[in-house]
Amino acid sequence: MNTILIYILVGFVAQLIDGALGMAYGVSSTTFLMSVGVAPALASASVHISEMFTTAVSGLAHLKFGNVDRALFKKLVVPGVVGGALGAYVLTAVPGEIIKPLISLYLLAMGVRILVKAFRAEHTAEFLIDGRLTPLAAIGGFSDAVGGGGWGPIVTTTLVAQGGTPRMVIGSVNLAEFFVTIAESLTFVLTLGSALTQHWEIIVGLLSGGMLAAPLAAYVCKKLPTRALMGLVGTVIVLLSLRTLYLLWFL
Repeated sequence: MNTILIYILVGFVAQLIDGALGMAYGVSSTTFLMSVGVAPALASASVHISEMFTTAVSGLAHLKFGNVDRALFKKLVVPGVVGGALGAYVLTAVPGEIIKPLISLYLLAMGVRILVKAFRAEHTAEFLIDGRLTPLAAIGGFSDAVGGGGWGPIVTTTLVAQGGTPRMVIGSVNLAEFFVTIAESLTFVLTLGSALTQHWEIIVGLLSGGMLAAPLAAYVCKKLPTRALMGLVGTVIVLLSLRTLYLLWFL
């Protein structure tokens, strides 16, 4: 029971951050699981199975609070699903650490860019859709599965840095993540099979805590001012990226 309560707390905090900022549920949860000895593939699988439930609640909450750009959502779903399924399959055979340094460097640069824009630029009321969304969503889905998290950091970070309204980007990305997570989870179940049953308490704890936090996180996302939200997004990305690079290169 104490172990499940710990996972519930981890899921609650991770989803509160993810729902409000559009990122970091998978990153923070997977980082915790791997720090206590869970293998990367099983950690990512456990997180994404729990995310099927948390992203459903989060996506519906963002719809209710008017945080979803339907056109943007439609452009992200299909390539995100394809990339996520492919990434989940690859992770069962290739270590995710191979691409982590490159992703972390990219995220660090995008985080700095967001912080700069938060303090000196005005932001458009709506996000302008362009042809770069398809590869962005595919890369985000692939990286999310392989790295245990990355859909929000890569997709949300890029769209906000391009000038998208933070709450609309965050809501749209969170809703699309539900479908991406389903594809990843089904792939993990098919490839890992019974190994996942050994980690049922992780899945139950993470999804319980995450579902409790999802509606609150969506409300916080709607109420925070645009500049404050961008500042928080940029800060979270920079700190997470620096931490990952430090662990990879100095430990």
